[in-house]
Amino acid sequence: MSVSGYARRGVQLAGLAVVVVIVLAAVATVAFGVPISALERVVADGLDTLRRIFTPGYVARSMELAAPITLAAIGGLYAEKSGVFNIGLEGFMIFGAFFAAAATYFVGAGGAVHAWIGIGVSVLLTTGLTVLFAVLLIRYKADQIVAGLGVWFIGLGLVPFTAAIIWDSRNSPRMPGVGRVTVPGASEIPYLGRIVFDQSPLVWLTVLVVIGSWVFLYRTRYGYWIQAAGDNPEALDTAGIDVNRVRYATVIFSGALAGLGGAVLLAHSSSFVGTGQTMVDGRGWLGIVAYLFGNYNPIGAAAAALLFGGVDMLQGQLQTLNIDASPKLLGLLPYVVVIVVLTGWGKTQVPSSVGDPYESED
Repeated sequence: MSVSGYARRGVQLAGLAVVVVIVLAAVATVAFGVPISALERVVADGLDTLRRIFTPGYVARSMELAAPITLAAIGGLYAEKSGVFNIGLEGFMIFGAFFAAAATYFVGAGGAVHAWIGIGVSVLLTTGLTVLFAVLLIRYKADQIVAGLGVWFIGLGLVPFTAAIIWDSRNSPRMPGVGRVTVPGASEIPYLGRIVFDQSPLVWLTVLVVIGSWVFLYRTRYGYWIQAAGDNPEALDTAGIDVNRVRYATVIFSGALAGLGGAVLLAHSSSFVGTGQTMVDGRGWLGIVAYLFGNYNPIGAAAAALLFGGVDMLQGQLQTLNIDASPKLLGLLPYVVVIVVLTGWGKTQVPSSVGDPYESED
């Protein structure tokens, strides 16, 4: 779906929501005799609550939480568009977060420069691991589901073990972050200033990745090659393009972005956490769901990731406002969102050759 298509769908959903609210108000007034003043008070209280929840800080923090999911989603999207299902995104994010923490620790915890070095080293090392993963999938035709789960299991076991060797604990010491980029004057603009002009540089890096990946996929011949590799590899091969070479590039790219997502997650946190499901805690899986929601469109995937980030941030926001809500109930919100979005967003068009190894007839 094009950008204009997503815009039209958004307008349609917003218009539908307005109509539903109006109809419910009319029914309550006419059928149940609810006074107009009472409805006005309910609406006013509801709007005031929403204003207290959706503060600039809440939106900005939601964008930070969405950035790692978005990066993993775009990487997985590219791989699957070319015909390879990289289910190992969660594992590569775990490696990415750990590599960033370890690199920052050994370079020195002096400041933002060291955090950026850690991010760069993390992307390089994760890319190297993904090269091996791509060879396993494409050259040796390993089962993509099994191999991806293997990456996840190795990450869950090896990374905390290595962390314990380095720091005598599965959790690292406090790490420096990348800070925020504040534009003097512009950051004082009501509401948008805090969101747009006083934001983490990694969020805007993610925005650039989203825009660039959309342009590359839908406006360049290389992007058409990627789409053809997943939908009609025989035709691409007939045109003289090496299908497996295209798939190598996208799988490696997916692992690099997942590693970057893990590094971004670390940079927005205080330290690496290796206990439980590690600090990644399912964000790689959410990345897969995000690009499915977005119908394999980077902009749609980013919008879905922002939705997940907002839901993740909601529990903490309600607690700061002393709004009584069950943590267990809030924990179900992401799954409710999944059901609602899948119901209202339409059918996802999966590339026809996903999971099928390809061999040229030459």
